[in-house]
Amino acid sequence: MKAFTLLVAALVPLGVMGASVLAENDRDLQELPVKTMEGWTWTDCGDPSDPIQLKSIEVSPDPPKPGEDMTVKVKGHVTGGIEEGAYADVLVKIGVVKLLQKRFDVCEEARNAEASVQCPVDEGDYVVEQTVALPKEIPRAKFVVQIRGFTVEDENLACVDLSVDFRPKFPHIW
Repeated sequence: MKAFTLLVAALVPLGVMGASVLAENDRDLQELPVKTMEGWTWTDCGDPSDPIQLKSIEVSPDPPKPGEDMTVKVKGHVTGGIEEGAYADVLVKIGVVKLLQKRFDVCEEARNAEASVQCPVDEGDYVVEQTVALPKEIPRAKFVVQIRGFTVEDENLACVDLSVDFRPKFPHIW
């Protein structure tokens, strides 16, 4: 969980720099709990049987601001271990425009980020916090990130959809 949580934390900025995709899942979208914050949302689109169960994702500042540091704190529970070879497919879009579609090695990303949690990851509750610098050149648009994690055996590991809105907010006059 720690490694994947770190991956989520590391990939949020990528989502900030791209993203918009609906979850393609057998479950009815009405059943999916959407967590809404001021300028962003996240949805755990995984199954209750997935080895990683996300409990919360917090972002500070909320909403994220271009040109500033953003801290992402992810809490979750791992029901099975995470081994070398686990990976995540990431799709980042603005509207219909794909900015990034890439496969990441979860354990390698955790090592490169010098995360507090490294592979192999045992069962248990984890909290991972990561701070990243957001470029000030982030387009003023709504980004959506689709992250699908898989075990080394290609079984579902976790699923999360993120949406970050950098469009200007105008005050209501009435």
